[in-house]
Amino acid sequence: MAMVYGDLLMALLLHVRPYEIIPGSANEAYEKCMRLCKKNVRSANRSEFRRNLKKIVSEFENIEVFNTNKPKVGLVGEILVKYHPAANNDMTDFIEKSGAEMVVPGLMEFFLYSAHGFDINRINLNHSIPQRIAGNIFIKYAESYRNDVRYTLKQSRRFSPPKTIYEMAADVEPILSLCNHTGEGWLLTAEMVDLIEKGAHNIICMQPFACLPNHITGKGMIKSIKERYPQTNIVAVDYDPGASEANQINRIKLMLERAKMNMHAGSNVPSGINLS
Repeated sequence: MAMVYGDLLMALLLHVRPYEIIPGSANEAYEKCMRLCKKNVRSANRSEFRRNLKKIVSEFENIEVFNTNKPKVGLVGEILVKYHPAANNDMTDFIEKSGAEMVVPGLMEFFLYSAHGFDINRINLNHSIPQRIAGNIFIKYAESYRNDVRYTLKQSRRFSPPKTIYEMAADVEPILSLCNHTGEGWLLTAEMVDLIEKGAHNIICMQPFACLPNHITGKGMIKSIKERYPQTNIVAVDYDPGASEANQINRIKLMLERAKMNMHAGSNVPSGINLS
């Protein structure tokens, strides 16, 4: 429940904040909703959870926004540098100050992908049947909470529901084998495909220095993804205590300049905030 709340709040906040008319209104809504979530997580009441989802979506839908388009920038990579602002030099803040919208995949997908791996192992490597059953039970249980989120978001005029882990697997399977589940594995590629299909054609792929899984399913898949989606603009950036922050920022600035040029040329127009 806590993880689903976190993913939802992150998605709504990042989607609304770059367009808010009154500065700070999105953060204020986030703090208000966070108090509801904390109370519910303590009680673990499912009915209250469903009611809160409607309140949270309504809260962010009622924020006044500019009806403008900004480049969407997706963020994928190793789980720590992707989510922790101290590890990625507060990339979300940098992207928003640069005049773009950050889009970050949810944390729950990583755990669903890990559970899905038991199914793949059983099919291809004859691994344990109990592990496969346990993995499928976890996916069904976790997705039941996400189904509540999907139902609520389908009623929304601004926000779109997330895909199931099975839909993400099906979308990426033509590109690489689902047997790639070391580290972020096939999920990393699936997240890039999902971001592109949602209009975030500009992607930052973050990795700790010499992260082998990322070199295979992150950097290693950039060519294949660009062949399928020619409009894609992907930059792979190494994050390490000894890495130059100036070099990281300069590479991302170049990516943003290209994103803005594509947007003005009409070849990469993101959806921005949908007010229809």
